[in-house]
Order: sequence, then C-alpha cells, then structure tokens
Amino acid sequence: MFVATTGGHLEQLANLAARIPASAGELWVTHANAQSRSLLSGRDVEFVPYVRVRNLPDVVRCLPSAHRLWRRYDITRVVSTGSGIALGYLPYLAARGVECHYIESAARVAAPSVTGRLLQRVPRVRRYTQYPHWAGSRWSFTGSVFDSYRAEATPRARADVLRAVVTVGTAAEFPFRRLISRLVPLLGPGGAVTAATGLPVEVLWQTGCTPTDGLPIDAVPFLPAVELGAALAAADIVVSHAGTGSALAALAAGRFPVLATRRAALGEAGDDHQGELADELVRRGLAARCEPETLTAADLVASMDTVVRSAHPPAFELAS
Repeated sequence: MFVATTGGHLEQLANLAARIPASAGELWVTHANAQSRSLLSGRDVEFVPYVRVRNLPDVVRCLPSAHRLWRRYDITRVVSTGSGIALGYLPYLAARGVECHYIESAARVAAPSVTGRLLQRVPRVRRYTQYPHWAGSRWSFTGSVFDSYRAEATPRARADVLRAVVTVGTAAEFPFRRLISRLVPLLGPGGAVTAATGLPVEVLWQTGCTPTDGLPIDAVPFLPAVELGAALAAADIVVSHAGTGSALAALAAGRFPVLATRRAALGEAGDDHQGELADELVRRGLAARCEPETLTAADLVASMDTVVRSAHPPAFELAS
C-alpha cells in the first residue's frame, strides 16, 4: 500500500515508488482531485476523504478505512510520504504487524515535520529522511527525490511567442494571491517580460485555491498531471511556489523553475519550510529563488537559458 495526501506528497511517493523494489501487487490510498486521478490512472486506487492539516478528527476517521483495506487486500507493507494521512494509517497497520515505512518529505530539509515527530513515537514504523545531515539512530537516509536531476546552461532559441506556466500547487487551505498579483504586470499583455524580450507571452495560470477575482487572467484551479506536465515541457518560463510537488513537476519536464516562497504569517502555509526547500534546490543548482515582492522580469528571462536533465536514479532501498 502506498499512502499520501495529494500535492507534493503524492508526487514524491510516485517518484520514489518507481525506485522501490516491486512486490506482488500495489494499492494506492489518497484523496481524489485532478492531480491524483491523472497521476494514478490505470492503478488500483482507493480515494478517501481529505485529511486536513493538523486535524485530529480527520486522522481518526481514517481508522475504519485502514482496517477495511488491511482485511480486504491482505496488506503486508505500507509506504507513506505523509502528511497527516500517514497518521491515520501507519500506526494502526503497524499494530497489526504490517511492515510500515514513512519517508519524510523533501521539503523538510532541517528536521522532521509534525507528522514525522509523532511517528517517531510509534513502534515498528521505519523512518527515512531525504537529507543525510540529519540522519541518525531514528532516521535512515537512502536517497532523495532530487537525486536524478542536473541543470545545464543551454541558451534556448526564441519562438515568436514566449510560453509561461505559473503554478501554486493543489493545497486546499492556503491561497497565494501575493505571487499571482505580482506576476500579472510582469507576464501579462504588454508587461515587463514583453518589454524586455520584444515577444508576447502566453501564460497558463494554475491557481489552486487562490482567489483571482479582479485579476485580468484566465485562471485554472487544477489541471490533470499529464496536462500540466505537457505545459511545463513546452514552457520557456516556469514560476512556482516552492512546493515539492510543483518543483518536481517542473524538473521532470526539464525546466529550471523560479520558486517563490510562501509565508506562514500571511496565511500562505502552515509553516515556513518552503524557504528551506528553495534554498536546497538553489544549492543543487536546480532552481532560482525569489520573494514575490522583489521578482523582476530580468529574473524570469534569466531562467530561460537553463535546462534540467534527468538520469536513471538509484534504487530506494527500504530497511528490512
């Protein structure tokens, strides 16, 4: 069983699952939205109610489903990248003797999340960090979702029209209007990017739960993973919130994203871990980081001349 909430957690799990030695069969447990239906098309999936951030009643409501699926499918191993949904399944299944593995999100560069800290207290749950500097007796390190990506400076030929993708992920609770509002005068018709390049810009605005009333854009709240991936691959400019799933989607499409960090104090995220992730990707040379208020056309144009290549990553070995 593979268990994850939608968004970056599910994107990471799909990436890592391909690197985990296969068993006889697999079942995916997540929430239903455009991303999950597209990403998991053709697989056995159980869609379950959404587990909200730090919501204990939602976690408790997972238990009947965990019991039912354990009995129905004879689950022998479960792997999760969180977040709160992991608390609804792993402790129960561990108590039933199922082999349980929790892989902390790559967004957690410095220390485990609340989910990770709680699972440290649960017997028989094996835990993994994606960063060797905080591995130890409680957390193993066997690799990262970013292992297979490398950036190259490669100037791209300009077409008659520049294509841009702006994506703020699939979070249901945290809007990011601050980023969208800043990008409108930069990417919009006759905006700063057009002034800098002499080319018109076509923009795909994937806005999630962000309200866009009053903004002169054609917003698309959610896109199937296949459609978003195709748009990213065709884009000259990619601007994203610094979420793991959105960053991974851009890298997988060969794009060098400009990452804007959300702030918890402004109601844009549950905490400020996005800054740590953005800094890590900058350190790896895989992205540029910006704050929405200081983002310029020059930042966007500069990102166009770097591409990202991927290679076959090593296996992600689970502890026995």
